[in-house]
Amino acid sequence: MYPLRYLPPGYIFIDPNDDCDRVVDAMLATDYSEEFCLARDFDEDFIVRLMEAGFLVMSAELKDDGSAGGEGDVEQKNVEQDAFFILLPKLHLVRSGLFFPELRIKKSVRRFLPLYELRVDTDFDLILDTCVEIHNSDWLTPPLVDVLKSLRNRQQARIRPVSFALYRDGELKAGEIGVVMGRVYTSYSGYYTESNAGTVQMILMAQWLDRTGFDFLDFGMPLDYKTALGARDISPRHFVELFRAARY
Repeated sequence: MYPLRYLPPGYIFIDPNDDCDRVVDAMLATDYSEEFCLARDFDEDFIVRLMEAGFLVMSAELKDDGSAGGEGDVEQKNVEQDAFFILLPKLHLVRSGLFFPELRIKKSVRRFLPLYELRVDTDFDLILDTCVEIHNSDWLTPPLVDVLKSLRNRQQARIRPVSFALYRDGELKAGEIGVVMGRVYTSYSGYYTESNAGTVQMILMAQWLDRTGFDFLDFGMPLDYKTALGARDISPRHFVELFRAARY
């Protein structure tokens, strides 16, 4: 079995020399009970390989007490010049996935769909910056944001960060950013500024992904609003099987 390195708190440490696929295989074989691993290097190629392996790559600024802020933290901290950032590659213990024939659209929402226009991959930097501003996202740290923006400019990248923007009457009302890997789109973060816009954006996005040949929408962490759209819970092992079949 591929050798895993554990830090004292019990988290797996991954470095750029690791085979990320084999790390995932070993995590599944040993029933690793944590969702997060830790990594230190923000090298673009390393982050690409983590994403290719099925990790949703998050990050955090290391606090003074040695702990790391992550998903769910709400207090925005000032970024200092000597801030210490880490990567938090996440392989969810339960993953939320939407398979397009199972998309559910409530009658109460259906009437709003014609009022909006979905624009694909036109406003990436604006939407990413707005997600950070609105959500006070500790996990979208400056170095990770820089990598996502840089990956947008790489030619023939295997991983491509993309955006979905929802407009009404020429005004941006909702948006999200995520990562395309082969025939899988992984949702990272989004926002909306008026009622129903967030739901409409996800519905129109799912329909667009279906029309353009994607296998499924990787929603990441399960939440009620995702389940209401028809997303189902997927085990880590099954997710990895689906992801590897669709990533190239």
